[in-house]
Amino acid sequence: MTPEEIIQQHGPREAMEYDVVVVGGGPAGLATAIHLKQLAAAAEKELSVVVLEKGSEPGAHILSGAIMDPKALSELIPDWKERGAPLTQPVTDDAMVFLGETSSFRTPNFLLPECLQNHGNYIVSLGSVTRWMAEQAEALGVEIFPGFPAAEVLYNDDGSVKGVATGNMGVGKDGNPGDNFQLGMELHAKYTVFAEGARGHLGRQLIARFKLDADSDPQTYGIGVKELWEIDPQRHQPGFVLHTAGWPMDSDTYGGAFLYHFDDNKVALGFITGLDYSNPYLSPFEEFQRWKTHPNIRYYLEGDEAKGIKPGKRIAYGARAITAGGLLSLPKTVFPGGALVGCDAGYLNVSRIKGSHAAIKTGMLAAQAAFDAIGAGRQHDELTAYPEAFEKSWLHAELHKARNFKTWFKKGLNVATVMNGIEQFVLRGNVPWTLHRDKPDHVYLKPAAECKPIVYPKADGKLTFDRLSSVFISNTNHEEQQPAHLTLKDASVPVSVNLAKYAGPEARYCPAGVYEFVKDDDNKDRLQINAQNCVHCKTCDIKDPTQNIVWVTPEGGGGPNYAGM
Repeated sequence: MTPEEIIQQHGPREAMEYDVVVVGGGPAGLATAIHLKQLAAAAEKELSVVVLEKGSEPGAHILSGAIMDPKALSELIPDWKERGAPLTQPVTDDAMVFLGETSSFRTPNFLLPECLQNHGNYIVSLGSVTRWMAEQAEALGVEIFPGFPAAEVLYNDDGSVKGVATGNMGVGKDGNPGDNFQLGMELHAKYTVFAEGARGHLGRQLIARFKLDADSDPQTYGIGVKELWEIDPQRHQPGFVLHTAGWPMDSDTYGGAFLYHFDDNKVALGFITGLDYSNPYLSPFEEFQRWKTHPNIRYYLEGDEAKGIKPGKRIAYGARAITAGGLLSLPKTVFPGGALVGCDAGYLNVSRIKGSHAAIKTGMLAAQAAFDAIGAGRQHDELTAYPEAFEKSWLHAELHKARNFKTWFKKGLNVATVMNGIEQFVLRGNVPWTLHRDKPDHVYLKPAAECKPIVYPKADGKLTFDRLSSVFISNTNHEEQQPAHLTLKDASVPVSVNLAKYAGPEARYCPAGVYEFVKDDDNKDRLQINAQNCVHCKTCDIKDPTQNIVWVTPEGGGGPNYAGM
């Protein structure tokens, strides 16, 4: 049965009315909800606000490096330290290192541009920060529904956004309601704020429906693959931040890595690969594993028996796409009845590798616009005060300075390093020129016949690992009997086009082993989709060269359950 047929047979759906519905319980969505309640309390008014979160709890699906600039948090909750916010490890030292296969060069700290200086910032688990923010929101009276993904945008007769509907529960693999079937519910609002993170499922639909990106550059993305390790105290340097560029990437492929020293002998390390790469044989997951074998990185992770240093232990894994287009790729962020905030719009500052401060700030700006509109008796119109306030904010000024950062890398690492150095260090971001992009990431992939295969070393299970053991420690789970949430527009395309022309790149760009080409009983190739493994990174939805893969929301609570990430 189709979803429409299910509703006809089991409906109508229950509907709940709110002043504001927020889709997504990350930093942007929670900041929106918190500030709405703060404004209502200050004005001694009642305002109903609900947050829908597809993860099993707030923070379950949150993955970031992360170094957090507390600027926006201090605006939202000035006494966050007294309230016990989990920002406990300040940055103590920065290092930017360019790697060769066995060599390295550290940029002197006095030459680091402002975007790579982290004095005053904190190394955090963004998942933990999100859980704390959820507690603050609930204390203010915000309703939070974890395990309830918004699966559908609802529209009024005039085309404005009316709200959202959550997905049905208990639907079997055949698409028919099972014994435990539960119909989704509708949530109606005067305004609906979408805060789903990068490549949001509903945000993508809204951008297309309202042509919000008509006047912006195509968005560009990176895939971040991350691990959390516990290492020997002798190799641990609390507050030390290491960023690298260069090896193992070639000079024409955008990529970089990080290693952040938390407290408690833990380090977060990860690798970001620009999804505008061209070689279909490239595997972002394998590049990350290979990066860990560099002498400068393995030093922290491996043991040294002669010196009494114990080997580190990998304790968590995850992956997530990030937006990297910056200011020039921002779509219009408002439409009749709603707004996009945080990475659903693409506010991340890729030059700083930071987005949480932007998420919180844009949530606050959207909240102010919605609160004022509701107070004036308005609903379902455009919150034009939100983008107007953004253009006057410190965040706009910050993103304007970094607007060319990612685009320079299409000219190679050397040119990008020099030009970004000039723009960010010499000119301090006061740049008189602007570089534009004109193509989305998926069109950059070249046919396999034009590219050199990449042979990756086999995982050793100590320093480097395979996908399946990695997914296991991400605590990923989906109800096995539900329909696959990774859908194909045309089931023949993966073999007839992707495998034939591009050597099946989905088997390599997915960091969770979801896509696998296997032989059927007739010895013919077919694509097997292991949806159970999906960590919701959205890479397939972005990089599929034919845009044949469409990520939709799975049953509520499914996906990873990140702890400490």
